Amino acid sequence: MTKKRLEAFEEIVKQNERRIHFHILRLNLSDPHKEYFQEGLCAMWNAYETYEPDKGPMATYFNYTIRNRLVDLARKQGRESRNQQSACKEIKKHANDGNRIKRAEASSEILSNLDEERIGIHVWGILKQELTDNQWKWVYYYIISCMKIKEIAIQEQTSEEAVKSWGKQVRKKLRNNDFQKRLNLYG
Repeated sequence: MTKKRLEAFEEIVKQNERRIHFHILRLNLSDPHKEYFQEGLCAMWNAYETYEPDKGPMATYFNYTIRNRLVDLARKQGRESRNQQSACKEIKKHANDGNRIKRAEASSEILSNLDEERIGIHVWGILKQELTDNQWKWVYYYIISCMKIKEIAIQEQTSEEAVKSWGKQVRKKLRNNDFQKRLNLYG
């Protein structure tokens, strides 16, 4: 990349920076860590690189590219959040399964909170023994610590796809009936 081209892009960023903020506000996105703004800058760079003047004005192309990239990122983060919540619910459901006495009108807990905590620690310990190191890292960081896939990948110095693969392997094991029996989730 030439220095002139980079300087030209810096000038375009100065002129169009408000365009990114406009789309963030228009899409009602919360951006405390400036990740949407960064995505908008990347989208602007890609639009700048692929722009063809004979197909229309650059501003229209910027708007189209930036908006669509921000929508894609918002959808992706929403999907990851839902997946994380469902994984947490699934683990909690299995950990608490069978912990109630059913009566005619109401159900009451068999164990106290302290006992539930001990059982939870016990289940996590058994689970840790049954998983590979990477699979346990996914459980610990993603489920217990509620970290994002990207944060785990950075911390473990690997790709996001590798971290996602660890999660898929864990989910597959958790669905396996024999594995669930070994964990004593169903008693």
